Amino acid sequence: MLIISRSFLFLTWAVIAIIIVIITLMVFRLIADVADLNPFGWASRTIRRLTDPFVFPARRFLMGFGVEPKFSPLLVVLITILMGWFFLWVTEEVASTLIGLLLSIKAANPISALGCIIYGALSVYVVLLFMRIVFSWGMIGHSNRLNRFLVNVTEPLLGPLRRIIPPFGMMDISPLFAFLIIWLFQAAIRGTLLRGGLPPVV
Repeated sequence: MLIISRSFLFLTWAVIAIIIVIITLMVFRLIADVADLNPFGWASRTIRRLTDPFVFPARRFLMGFGVEPKFSPLLVVLITILMGWFFLWVTEEVASTLIGLLLSIKAANPISALGCIIYGALSVYVVLLFMRIVFSWGMIGHSNRLNRFLVNVTEPLLGPLRRIIPPFGMMDISPLFAFLIIWLFQAAIRGTLLRGGLPPVV
């Protein structure tokens, strides 16, 4: 359990470090664009070489919506923070599930172990559903591998709900009912298989 906690802490700091590095690079990119540096100078070439792999996809995305491409570094910062949060959210749920599972095994309680596995899987599924919603807001196409994975995983639940529950105007409200269903299942698991409460979160 100590290994899991320390691994999660390491991942947390690693993700935060990556976010800070990318934000710093995007700030340098914005400064270089505003200062109109010599494009053939060492500083300008270095900044563009480090930031172009992030900026170009964001620029194409913004241009598709008719937005000025000069805002692409800011979009990269927002996406980086959001994806870092999603990653840490999933990692925390997995770590909590593993700790609960180990505590149940140590206590020789197979019912609690089963509850931890199901509860943890539903918690991860909530994150994937939330990611699917955010990706749909960003109009990310099915060609994106992560979005394709999210659709394949969440559509078995959202598809039937969408056929049962009519949209509210232009808004698809099936994810709200999906969250409600998962919350009810988790409450039932806590009240039966995990009677006495979950192990402490990481």
